[in-house]
Amino acid sequence: MSDVLVLAAIVMLVFLFLKVPVYIAVLGGSMVYFVMNPGINSVVFAQQAIIGTEKISLMAIPFFVCAGIFMNYTGVTKRIMDFCEVVTGRLPGGLAQVNVLLSTVMGGLSGSNIADAAMESKMMVPEMTKKGFSLEFSSVVTAASSMITPLIPPGIAMILYGCIANVSIGKLFISGFGVGGLLCITMMILVGVISKKRGYGILSTEKLTGIRFWKSLKPAILPLMLPIIIIGGIRVGIFTATEAGAVAILYAAFLGFLYREMHIADIIQGLKETVATTASIMLIVSAASVFSWILTKERVPQMLTEWMLANIHSKYIFLIVVNIFLLLVGMFIEGNASMIILVPLLAPIAAQYGINEIQFAMIYIFNNAIGALSPPMGTLMFVTCSITKCKTAAFIKEAIPFYILLAVNLLLLTWFEPFTTFLVNLFY
Repeated sequence: MSDVLVLAAIVMLVFLFLKVPVYIAVLGGSMVYFVMNPGINSVVFAQQAIIGTEKISLMAIPFFVCAGIFMNYTGVTKRIMDFCEVVTGRLPGGLAQVNVLLSTVMGGLSGSNIADAAMESKMMVPEMTKKGFSLEFSSVVTAASSMITPLIPPGIAMILYGCIANVSIGKLFISGFGVGGLLCITMMILVGVISKKRGYGILSTEKLTGIRFWKSLKPAILPLMLPIIIIGGIRVGIFTATEAGAVAILYAAFLGFLYREMHIADIIQGLKETVATTASIMLIVSAASVFSWILTKERVPQMLTEWMLANIHSKYIFLIVVNIFLLLVGMFIEGNASMIILVPLLAPIAAQYGINEIQFAMIYIFNNAIGALSPPMGTLMFVTCSITKCKTAAFIKEAIPFYILLAVNLLLLTWFEPFTTFLVNLFY
């Protein structure tokens, strides 16, 4: 590995620690490499920055982002929230259970954990504190449950990973149902245990009957059909994952006009938000693709593969090492940026160990999700705390049981492949 590459990596990390925008930090490190290597044509810098954003499958990102934003203007959230309240109302910590289930269901509509955390911080936390939940607990449940969003189709992280590692996005979507469902169930159990211990009450004493269930489900049926339409259409071959995003936009617009809650002004505002969100993601993709080219030119993937295979002889040891590494990286670097740089390095090594590509993808995405909740730079933590006005130190202390739960879930995904592949094998 050349000294110039080491210097470029140091510059990039220093920028990241100084909280310079991620794409500028990555481009800054890459620029150092090109400046210090005058023999490399600087045109390559611009070429790689453009090429990195030209994959057709990346078009799924603005489509699904737009569909998720449109869903926020259609009155869908209120209908789904009412359904979640009926389903979880009699469980210990009723509103906290609604929070977790709402994140799981809305994950299939928005695909963005930041959007989900912001929405629920505004909607759920004030209601939870009124019902006697502590501000810290309410904030932690909101941020932790938002982790489920990138694991449920159409999570943006799954689309990015599929594009980078050339893995079927449809299979990742199906695997996400199992992984997201596992996290949802275990998180609801933990929330129930904590709520019972602290005396957080139930939401309703009314028995869940078939009539009451149907009455709450009926208004939510059409929104809940979206993930089914996406997965079904991809599996049957009616459309690709990218085309599914366009279908999702049309479906969201249809619901908006059907419920008469989305107007022309909302569509214009939604398109503006889509452009801003997509631009922030694609700038990171563009910058990271330049740095990935540098790593490839320096043969870092090949050297890392050779070293791993020579020193680590068990795939489980390899996965543990990768988990620890990704958890540390996730504390400091935004998930999408780290994915574009690290997946081309780690995915081929995982294949050499005979690890299922779907399993490794979901382990990687799960690690990224944990990083978004972890100090010192966890985006979910800061977004939630900035809205709820919860102190970061109190948030971290309250989140300790949830960190333990996430570690247990990560070990389950690591040691038991069926948690990630059972549904994929069933469908495919």
